[in-house]
Amino acid sequence: MAKQLTGDQIMKRQLITLMALILMLAGTSAYAAASAEKCRSTMDKFKQLGNVPELLAQSYGYAVLPTIGKGGIGIGGAGGTGCVFAGGKHTGNVSMGQITIGWQLGGQSYSQLILFKNSDVYNDFTKGQFEFGADATAVALTYGAQAGASTKGASASAGDTKGIAAWKRGMAVYTLIKGGLMYEASIGGQKFNFKPLVK
Repeated sequence: MAKQLTGDQIMKRQLITLMALILMLAGTSAYAAASAEKCRSTMDKFKQLGNVPELLAQSYGYAVLPTIGKGGIGIGGAGGTGCVFAGGKHTGNVSMGQITIGWQLGGQSYSQLILFKNSDVYNDFTKGQFEFGADATAVALTYGAQAGASTKGASASAGDTKGIAAWKRGMAVYTLIKGGLMYEASIGGQKFNFKPLVK
């Protein structure tokens, strides 16, 4: 006779399975890298929104992730890949993985843009593994949303195509919903792994 699992045991197994899947995807080539063309196309969309052109003109560089997939019921995971640029040149690629625990339901895909105001912030992001603080959030309820971010966290507000971001510790983050419905969207705990282009 099979042993009946408790709710806590089921939840723990789901968490372990989800964590293993996210780590496997983030650490292997199974995560197909976003092409530079796709990154530039996504960037063209961001340039039409809010105050992106203004902050982009002040930026040393940026990271753009064309598609981040996210889903969960209580325990969630997200992941995606993108490109990093500095001085208008493609300097490397980035992969992102995230595990979240807390109230969440549904699934979504969205694009994300991270602007770096100066070389110090850019270097911090590209020196290896970078992570947003646990309290960093970005809510995307309509066509677009924005959030100011830092290595310690972020503030955010939902919006439309006119979202206005502000620099926070040399960074600003925008998200653009692509599809799906999710009642929680957070950038807290996002871990980024940068790989420079081979010269």
